[in-house]
Amino acid sequence: MADLKNEFDCATTLKEGRFWMPFTANRRVREQGMARVLETAKGPYYTTADGTKLFDTLSGLWCTPLGHAQPRITEALRKQADTLDFAPSFQLANPEAVRLAERIANMAPAGLEHVFFANSGSEAVDTALKIAIGFHRLRGEGARFRLIGRERGYHGVGFGGMSVGGIVPNRKMFATVMVPGVDHIRHPYNHAKVAFTKGQPAWGAELAEDLERLVALHDASTIAAVIVEPVQGSTGVLVPPIGYLQRLREICTKHGILLIFDEVITGFGRMGENFAAQRFGVKPDMITFAKAVTNGIVPMGGVIVTDEIYNTFMNGSESAIEFAHGYTYSGHPLAAAVAHTVLDIMEEENLIARVRSLEPVLEEAIHSLRDLPLVHDLRNIGLTAAIDLKPKDGAPGARGLEVFEKGLKSGVLLRCTGETISFGPPFISTPEQLRDMVATVRKLIAELD
Repeated sequence: MADLKNEFDCATTLKEGRFWMPFTANRRVREQGMARVLETAKGPYYTTADGTKLFDTLSGLWCTPLGHAQPRITEALRKQADTLDFAPSFQLANPEAVRLAERIANMAPAGLEHVFFANSGSEAVDTALKIAIGFHRLRGEGARFRLIGRERGYHGVGFGGMSVGGIVPNRKMFATVMVPGVDHIRHPYNHAKVAFTKGQPAWGAELAEDLERLVALHDASTIAAVIVEPVQGSTGVLVPPIGYLQRLREICTKHGILLIFDEVITGFGRMGENFAAQRFGVKPDMITFAKAVTNGIVPMGGVIVTDEIYNTFMNGSESAIEFAHGYTYSGHPLAAAVAHTVLDIMEEENLIARVRSLEPVLEEAIHSLRDLPLVHDLRNIGLTAAIDLKPKDGAPGARGLEVFEKGLKSGVLLRCTGETISFGPPFISTPEQLRDMVATVRKLIAELD
């Protein structure tokens, strides 16, 4: 039998563009070749195909808080594959998914008791939006069709999530096929008011009143749901002002609007609690999750809903399908088995408490960069942080890209979006690793033109 690995020339195939990479400047990657290929991973580090060891500053894409190649997870995956490798969730259940739904419901804020599984954050968001529309229709309020997102929000790349999302480059190419009836409230960030804040800004709770503006414009009877990230992650760690989320909750309750927290990034420990809803003391009507629940090893996502929402769907004849929605891989047994092991490790090693202990370490390290002339802002909360760089005249995004590429040669894998560097290191990181990470970034920024 031919040795396909040896016959395969990765650099040539990459250069030819066979692999069309997502959210990527593909032509640039094709020219850089093997330096952009991650070949192995262990603990909080990746190693590239050309042998460079990189500290994983964003836990993959916010999804590997336990690091890489965790042996217990590998064993759980193998064992489940030998037992039940796939099971359809249409009209059938598997024990791992049923038990996981119970476990996640117990971790969520009181009153969110029911879990619908998907396979990614994008699918989880589109599921939640459909649940919101269906809920109001079943209650005789079918005129509630509008969905409210937020500027700079990121809710995945499905048509629903793209529509309620508020990141312009993700929207402009597909503007003609956006979901109708969507509007956006302002984001809660104002550089002049909150720059260099540690944790939650004291200013900005009043920005939640922007929702009342949309209620007055559209009338509450037409609005089904508001969806926000408790902490806006992909746009660069925008931290909610003190009292902001509480005020959003009050306005939604007042007008009978469902409040959805997109916790794809913040769920399962990133904020030092099971969910950001618990960190901020606000109970939404739905929570979407993905990423960390399986440590990124097997795709999985889902939506947690209240009793009221679930029971509203449980009507009609017993033979009826109450919610005409789902995915081939919903509640996949391999994903569920891995999720149990991930949650076991988090509990046994007290990793969510570890996040709370690492939060001040990351905060101190990040804010030590304030003296750098090219640093425009610094933000942090939980085990997340962001650096905004001052843009280069006439070349928006150039400095972020330069820092990213310098990082690949200096031992750090960075996540740079425009001029923002975002951080979400693994929960297993040591204080020394976090300080070293920031020290390396200091050097990279200082070398910029």
